[in-house]
Amino acid sequence: MATEITCTSLLKPATSFQSSDTLIPLTIFDRVAFPGHVASIFAFQSPTPSNKQLKHGLSQVLSYFPHLAGRLTLDSKHQLCIALNNAGVRVVEVRVSSSLCKNISLEGTKNLKELYPSFDEGIEELMQVQLNRYICGGLVIALTNHHFVGDGQSISNFCSAWAQTVRTPGMHALATPFLDRGAIVVPRKIPMTSFDHANIEFKKLEFDSHRNEAQNLTVHFSVDFISDLKALVPGGCTKFECLLAHLWKKITVARGVKETDFTEIRIAVNCRGRVKPAVPLNFFGNMVLWAYPRLCVKDLLTLSYAQVVIVIRKAVAQVDDTYIKSFIDYCAIASEKGEQLSTTYVAPGTSLSPHLEINSWLGFHFSDLDFGFGPPSAFFQPNEPIEGTIEFSPSCKERGGVDVFLALSEDRIDLFRQICYSIEESAVGV
Repeated sequence: MATEITCTSLLKPATSFQSSDTLIPLTIFDRVAFPGHVASIFAFQSPTPSNKQLKHGLSQVLSYFPHLAGRLTLDSKHQLCIALNNAGVRVVEVRVSSSLCKNISLEGTKNLKELYPSFDEGIEELMQVQLNRYICGGLVIALTNHHFVGDGQSISNFCSAWAQTVRTPGMHALATPFLDRGAIVVPRKIPMTSFDHANIEFKKLEFDSHRNEAQNLTVHFSVDFISDLKALVPGGCTKFECLLAHLWKKITVARGVKETDFTEIRIAVNCRGRVKPAVPLNFFGNMVLWAYPRLCVKDLLTLSYAQVVIVIRKAVAQVDDTYIKSFIDYCAIASEKGEQLSTTYVAPGTSLSPHLEINSWLGFHFSDLDFGFGPPSAFFQPNEPIEGTIEFSPSCKERGGVDVFLALSEDRIDLFRQICYSIEESAVGV
């Protein structure tokens, strides 16, 4: 796949936001997020809007999302902030000398790095956009954004707003995002911690020093398969719960983990609707904490799907109003004491085995990402260098289906492929 960069530019918001010296301190939810860029890739079949239309819409919508056009900096107290200085978003325009369908498929993830801008250390821009034009008229839009600026919900809202702006130029009914980050982290009058946050959100992550090359793959789960899984859980469950229970079992088997070991999943939980009063879903920033369902491997493999779903559900339910406010209070107390709370994250190349980490885009409606000629034909996540990570995404090809992006050790891929669609009899029942 030959690519040629035809233009690189800094695109600024159409309307400047406040003054150039406005500093927005990062909240504690921002600071516990991954401290770097993350990428998302969307493919569109011809016809598609022109680059001029896309850039014009992007400039317009950045006026509503000024953080993305800002820069990270330090304030007078040496605290990390976002400077709302309208410095701009980097836009890279690329010509690809082949057809889209020949380069991208559900499994075709080897050349994705060519489709999005590099985000090595030293990148100042908090968002980058690459517009890849294929000779067939197809288009791939790739975004990278610094996670300190916003979580998946925020970036989903931004992408939908951008698409709406391009689809309906001149329309002024765009929903304004809720931008007051300080309002979501106000501690109680008498701060009180009820949980050991030092050993949860701020625990030093330690994994086996053995590293194995992770291979990325994508697995599609059809509507019918998901319905079969749901039928195994009396009383009902979500597609997220049943698929996660299924993959937890299958990945553990494929890894060959000892029955006496314990395995847990780190599940990203959107806290907006869990705190009281609820934070608006259009809040732009980070508001994610994590749940940690945990089981002995022997129990995981012998329990029914319904029982494993209950374990997952109980862990997620614990991230409630009480827990979230305890987290906010803990961080406020630490700040008063002058303590520095550092982000904990796993270095690239690490294996999480026997554990897993899951993020979900199932709440994102791809139908909203319509720039005027229909929603994306495919969605991709770049190669993930950490073994044991999983991403759920609504399928672009089958309404109600789910595409799962995961990274596993190369020597475990074949076995996982063999068993990933099998449902054992022991899985049935309560």
